Amino acid sequence: MRVLLTRPSEDSAQLSNKLAECHISSLIEPLLEIIYPDMDAPDLNGVQGILVTSANGIRAFAKGSDRRDLGVWAVGPASAEEARRLGFTTVYHGAGDVAALAGLVREHCNPRDGALLHVAGTRLAGDLAGRLSEAGYDYIRAVMYEARTAAALSTTAQLELRDGLISGVAMFSPRTAETFVRLLKSAGLGSATKHLTAFCLSAAVAEKITALDWAGVAVADTPHEESLISAVLRVAESA
Repeated sequence: MRVLLTRPSEDSAQLSNKLAECHISSLIEPLLEIIYPDMDAPDLNGVQGILVTSANGIRAFAKGSDRRDLGVWAVGPASAEEARRLGFTTVYHGAGDVAALAGLVREHCNPRDGALLHVAGTRLAGDLAGRLSEAGYDYIRAVMYEARTAAALSTTAQLELRDGLISGVAMFSPRTAETFVRLLKSAGLGSATKHLTAFCLSAAVAEKITALDWAGVAVADTPHEESLISAVLRVAESA
């Protein structure tokens, strides 16, 4: 099996290595480019911890600050793992969505201990601010990166899709799924999905690909990378 990986370059490289360990080949085709402006983190006085809803958030913070003593509350295990890799030692993670992250914060954080800094991109998924503000937390959002969608599929991806060399596509966000569908149609390759399995991190991702006819759609049991890898392996073993 050969899987097209649509995550940003750094995340796709890590995923590609994990798939290779399972004897699954891949083609990295980032549909989102992460742009980190040259900027410092905001004033951290009175901040008790950092909220992270993607690994890009903690990467952006690490580029803009040397502080590693603050606690990190991450949306899922992948972003928590990245925080630890970057030197943060007090790291908690939720079950992969904003609701679970808000619950994690309520469990471990006292609103009286200080504000929570959400290092985010220009676009947000879910209402983390609303959930935490209703619970009495001082929520601060710092936009420290931007995710830009690709303008077109690469020549290599188009050729491999046209020649039937790709058997699956891994998609981790609704925005990425929408972008893949749009770029595939623009390239005149909308019919290619009849021979592809869509591997989706969640039902919300799967909802964005219904305009195309797929050989199969596999949704991860939980919104975690490891769960999506398991979905890929199940399909590969049954092929």
